[in-house]
Amino acid sequence: MSCWSTEGSEAYGTVDGSGRVSLMRVILREPIDEDFPVAKHPSTDSPSPAPEADDVAATPKVGKGAPTPTRAEREAANRRPLVPNDRKEAAKQARAKAAEARERARIGMAAGEERYLPMRDRGPQKKYVRDYVDARFSVGEILIPVMFAVIVLTFVPSYEVQTIGIFTLWGFFLIAVIDVIILGITLRRKLAAKFGASKVEKVRWYAAMRALQLRPLRLPKPQVKRGRYPS
Repeated sequence: MSCWSTEGSEAYGTVDGSGRVSLMRVILREPIDEDFPVAKHPSTDSPSPAPEADDVAATPKVGKGAPTPTRAEREAANRRPLVPNDRKEAAKQARAKAAEARERARIGMAAGEERYLPMRDRGPQKKYVRDYVDARFSVGEILIPVMFAVIVLTFVPSYEVQTIGIFTLWGFFLIAVIDVIILGITLRRKLAAKFGASKVEKVRWYAAMRALQLRPLRLPKPQVKRGRYPS
């Protein structure tokens, strides 16, 4: 048996009786460099690692023996996302809240609460005007019923009745205008005596519009009875 050597391998040969040479090449295994370790496959038979102490300590306790949460922890637990998950439910709740706010504003305006009143109805002088108008009887209060009666008279097939109805309506309208003019002059004098002549607001038109409305239809609702004039 003979041996031939090449780079990185060796070859062994035998010569049989016929003179033929049989070669067998053997690859030499180079030593593994320790600077480049080879990763080993994990064994399925190895036991699972025990939980570390930090993981056990980080698990919150639940129950009677748990420590009382701090204020920051409670606030974090009570936080709600800005965009809710259920948009339909959020929209439904928003509509319910808006309807509740409108109903509260309507009731507050009817009751004369200052924060629910529009800008034209706010202020102590406007409140004084409303109370004064509601305390007196104004001719304009029955203007709408008179107009309705005149409309009914126009269906009567009589020229005289229709003419009387029209003249009655115009005469009543003239009396209502004179009444609101007197009301405006009276209110301006009373406001000047109460709040000062230089601080009197323009309230004649405001008083006239309220005086020409039926008492049950006025907004804000009357807060005083007949004859209870403000001081």
